[in-house]
Amino acid sequence: MGRQWLHAKRAIVNERKGKIVGKLTKEITVAAKLGGGDPAGNARLFAAVEKARKASVTRDVIERAIKKGAGTGGDAMALEHVVFEGYAPHKVPVIVEIYTDNHQRTAPEMRLLFKKGVLGIAGSNKFLFDHVGLVEAHHADLKTDLEAAAIEAGANDFEVLTHAQNDDIPADHCGARFVTERTAVHAVSTWLREHGWTVVTSELGYVAKMYPTLDDAARAEVGEFLHDLDDHEDVQRVWAALK
Repeated sequence: MGRQWLHAKRAIVNERKGKIVGKLTKEITVAAKLGGGDPAGNARLFAAVEKARKASVTRDVIERAIKKGAGTGGDAMALEHVVFEGYAPHKVPVIVEIYTDNHQRTAPEMRLLFKKGVLGIAGSNKFLFDHVGLVEAHHADLKTDLEAAAIEAGANDFEVLTHAQNDDIPADHCGARFVTERTAVHAVSTWLREHGWTVVTSELGYVAKMYPTLDDAARAEVGEFLHDLDDHEDVQRVWAALK
């Protein structure tokens, strides 16, 4: 085979990189549409732009995505927000947020993905989640008092977030996920940034009220199913009752 395997590997890497860049630019567009095109006044957009820059997304691509979402560019955004509810293998509740320009194409593709999942079934489950604001951030001081930061920032709750859980959190930093009221996401993000924190995620999301008990084999099966969902080009977020 010579070096054909190397070309195949590069093709896979380039395809994955393309999907990542596509999701990042779509996140920027959606954030600008929801909260305006000024990152200083839009915490979700600020975090999305910073993440895109770290992924080496060019300034032109970022600016076009912002203009597209804010409605100031040449081509207006035509993305529809769709939420799918269902269950992963072992009846783990899942909520999937999608932004698509063709709902008639995306809907059957999502149904097929759920059907492929072992025991994957559709069904309403939002009552199993709390719809909240979520801010993920890290601080260089490992001794940072997370409870004090949460209280002063105006968050309702917090939990430790490690590099293993989110690779945007440096391994040698103190990471945390702050749970807020939906209307307080921007205020909490702003306070954190002003007090030495680097915010990597700022958005509305879903937190499960209960988590099923799974063994390692079941957890791996659910993880593979969630990965397949997340890999779909129109999927922006996957929320699951899985720790």
